[in-house]
Order: sequence, then C-alpha cells, then structure tokens
Amino acid sequence: MTWTLDLAVLLATFLVIFPAELPDKSFIATLVLATRFPRLWVWIGATVAFGIQMVIAVAAGQLLGLLPERLVQGVTATLFAVGAVLLVRAGLRARGAEAEEEAEEAAEVDRVVRERGGSGGLAAFGTTFVIIFTAEWGDLTQLITAGQAARTGAPLSVFLGAWLALTAVAGFGVLVGDWLQKRVPLWRIGIIGGVVLAILAAVTLVELVRG
Repeated sequence: MTWTLDLAVLLATFLVIFPAELPDKSFIATLVLATRFPRLWVWIGATVAFGIQMVIAVAAGQLLGLLPERLVQGVTATLFAVGAVLLVRAGLRARGAEAEEEAEEAAEVDRVVRERGGSGGLAAFGTTFVIIFTAEWGDLTQLITAGQAARTGAPLSVFLGAWLALTAVAGFGVLVGDWLQKRVPLWRIGIIGGVVLAILAAVTLVELVRG
C-alpha cells in the first residue's frame, strides 16, 4: 500500500468511473436538481456526497486488501466482471427508456424537495447531498472503487481518480446534462463502461492466473 500519488492509477480509475457513472441515476438526479435549485449549490452538494462515499469505498477496499493477494485478485476480478455485466445489461435495457427513467427520478427529487422545503443555497446543498449520498450506497461505482483500491494498493490515487470522475459527471449533469442526453445516448456510454470493466476483469484474472 502506498499513499503517494500515482498518476497512472489516478487516470485509470478516472477512465473507469466516468463512463460507469454517466448513465447512473445520480447523473439524472443532478440534472433534475439543477432545474429546481441554484446550479452551483447542487454541484457542491453532489461533490461533497461523492467525496464521502468514495472515502468509504476506498476504506472498504483497504480492508479487502488485507486478505491474501490471490483472494483479493479473485474478488476484484469478480467485482469488475459483475459490474461489466450490469452496465451492459442496463445499457441494452435503457434503449428508448431514458425519458421514462428521468421522469421517475424527477418525481423522486420533487418528493424530497417537498419534504425538506426551501429554495435557497443551503436547501439546494442539503437536498442534493441527501439524494446523492443515499443513491450512492452500494452503487456500482462505489463497488468498482473499492475493487480498484484493493487491486492497486494506492488508496489516495484511487480516491482522487474516482472523486474527480464523479465530480466531473456532476458538473456535466448541472451544466450540460440536458444537452448531452439529447446528443449522446447514455445507454451507449453505459455499454462502453461495461466493456472497460470487462477488460479490467480480464487483466485482473490474468494477474491471478500468473500468480
């Protein structure tokens, strides 16, 4: 385990998490929240929620890393493989259903907004934080981050890569989410993310076989 910054691990983690999160419900939630509240406060609330969740994910990965190395590689390869299947399957199912998913997420956001009340900066921050933090528990990107932290033994680099990716996704959702959805089908991005995870699973499996 090393706490020094490894730019290669940071970049690899970013490139895995970014396409995995774009089709996620958290992206749609930030898109919808940005139509209800000041955008800056929505982005800050999402960024803080993502940061805390990635700390938890990396900590879980460090605990996983205490297991024997071959077992860690096996568990990590399984996490990546399951993530690949889930992303590809979700992407194939989501073709033509993105509008319905956005409507469902909008209804959930409106419910939380009614319960919490308020429309200023603090209300925007609090509502966004609650929605994103809750949505990320056990989310695919959290599991991937934990697996990446266990596999690389570079918690700081994995945390920064994952957090920056999620922060960037939140920024896209707040600023250009609606534009992006109309021009780039998110289900295709999900499939690309699934392919990336499948490659990671294969690489980890090769490492396991080679011992």
